[in-house]
Amino acid sequence: MKVIAENRKARHLYQIIDTLEAGIELKGTEVKSLRNHLVNMTDAFCRGKDGELWLMNLHISPYVFGNLYNHDPLRSRRLLLHKKEAVRWSSLSEQKGLTIVPLRLYFNDRGRAKVEIALVKPKKLYDRRQEIQDREQERELHRVQKYRE
Repeated sequence: MKVIAENRKARHLYQIIDTLEAGIELKGTEVKSLRNHLVNMTDAFCRGKDGELWLMNLHISPYVFGNLYNHDPLRSRRLLLHKKEAVRWSSLSEQKGLTIVPLRLYFNDRGRAKVEIALVKPKKLYDRRQEIQDREQERELHRVQKYRE
């Protein structure tokens, strides 16, 4: 598995409830741009429409040698899922406070572009502060143990 891009901001801002692997419908020049790692997924999210899930705001830069065959960088891209999964996830995202965001984009062993999506709930400010405080305490504990040895 070759990871193209990872959404680290999502892991910081959201509490992950469930994850799912989905295919992504791309044009030829988009695949070439992905192979060059020309993608930005910080503001990307998923939305359900007509029993399908669509990936919005995923910025794939135009391919340098694409000429007139280039694509719109911010176009909506359909996720390739079974109908039942798409309907279930879109209904879950319509519940209050839940969102679907992409966590990482990668090529699988067969060379297919896949996206790992997650059903998430936003963290409160005090949750994020607590997480930072816990991390700092653990670092301090490791420092103390290191110098005792």
